[in-house]
Amino acid sequence: RFFQRLTRARLLSAAMAGGESATVSTARASSCAFEDREAKRARFALACGPADGGTTNGSSAKGAMDSAIAPDSMKAAGDVEATNGIAEHRRGSSELPARVAALLCRHLDSLQDRREPVVRLASPDTLQKEFREAGATLSLMDGQSAQVHTKGGRQEATGDDALERAVELVLKYQVRTGHPLFFNQLYARADPVSVAADWAVSATNTNSFTFEVSPVYTLMEAECLSKIASVIGGDFAEKHDGLFVPGGSISNLYALHIARHWADPELATRGAAGGPRCVAFTSDQAHYSFLKSARVVGLGSDNMVSVQSDDQGRMLPDALEAAVQRVKDEGGKPFFVGATAGTTVIGAYDPFESIDAVCRRHGLWHHVDGCWGGGAMLSERHRHLMAGAERADSLAWNPHKMSGATLQCSAFITKHVGLLERTNGAKAAYLFQPDKLNASLDIGDKTIQCGRKPDAFKLWLLWKAKGDAGMRETIDHCFALAGFMADLMRSDCSGAWRLVYEPSCMQCV
Repeated sequence: RFFQRLTRARLLSAAMAGGESATVSTARASSCAFEDREAKRARFALACGPADGGTTNGSSAKGAMDSAIAPDSMKAAGDVEATNGIAEHRRGSSELPARVAALLCRHLDSLQDRREPVVRLASPDTLQKEFREAGATLSLMDGQSAQVHTKGGRQEATGDDALERAVELVLKYQVRTGHPLFFNQLYARADPVSVAADWAVSATNTNSFTFEVSPVYTLMEAECLSKIASVIGGDFAEKHDGLFVPGGSISNLYALHIARHWADPELATRGAAGGPRCVAFTSDQAHYSFLKSARVVGLGSDNMVSVQSDDQGRMLPDALEAAVQRVKDEGGKPFFVGATAGTTVIGAYDPFESIDAVCRRHGLWHHVDGCWGGGAMLSERHRHLMAGAERADSLAWNPHKMSGATLQCSAFITKHVGLLERTNGAKAAYLFQPDKLNASLDIGDKTIQCGRKPDAFKLWLLWKAKGDAGMRETIDHCFALAGFMADLMRSDCSGAWRLVYEPSCMQCV
């Protein structure tokens, strides 16, 4: 009844204001594009009919209804008056997506062409000029550049031809990250299967917080986490909880966040003031996201202790032990250790078994940042690098780095079932009703976010397409490439190369 009233009020307001309003006509025609005329008429009558015995302005409602169910030919005159492609966008045409899809497929097919440059580096002025000449200026304020700080500025609708040219320019000038000669920070070519999954995620445009709005993706995320847990092994295979999150830095943030609540359960209600001085530890080679996370959660950078590493970039367990004891002696509360599987610069794997022994001895949360090197757990040949990671309390892994998933695809997993929801849960009644169907499958209350893309599908489809063997071969191939490059450096007699660190992950430094 409430929605009947709401719809009635909106449609009648538009009808009274403009007779056979183009707004009403367009909205109704778009939503009823695949229904027959009688179904449209019946639904419109339901929406605009009397509520609680009330009456409506019959002539206005009829005019709006006739406009809403009019065939496209009757609305042609109104469409002609629309400017710069407004009509085609209002009709919900799939022509532009189809044209762009063709461009994207050709782009994917061309990525292995070594005759193409990795990047056509152009200046900001050149890019502004190219888009302006294509009929789709980069500016959204009547052609003014972002450097011109003026108020106002109007963006008119742009036609499909100009928009298609804009997409062509994006593909022309963006870095071709799938090129064989693209070597940049810790990611590379996306597998076409994962690209297809990413397109599907965008096309379905849903939000992964409740089962009813994202039923299939919710089940797929659970299956992906179960698969990852089984690959990690240990207690993870028996029980686990987790999420796909927007990037590895956020995975490390989740680890620090829930570990702090695990160590200080009253934090959520009391706040930081009056509580213990909690202190965390990472190696001096750890990713900078740990430092940022310490600031975000209110821990403070002074309470994120940097632990010395050895000459191969691996955290020294004895140095960790000494640092933990020093904090205890000073009256602090050690609670978290962030170890790394594949450090950012050197690619080092920390000695997880020895680190875990320190953690168990002092009652600390052990997190493994495997965002970069965690893929080694998929390989029989290189799995030894992850020995002891199965003992950790939580682990982060980015399939978009070494496994070919599209950006972004990041998994955070913990063996502490329920802690994510206890830490983050707000029990919003409009979303998470405990008595509704499939309420136990809702995952949105575990997250810091509300809106969240179903990134797990990109890994699910990729894993289905490649199988365990294909996923393993991808990792082995990546390590083989690093080994090949290292061998070239060792055998080079020209003096042009000097191998500073033996590669443990994929870096040749």
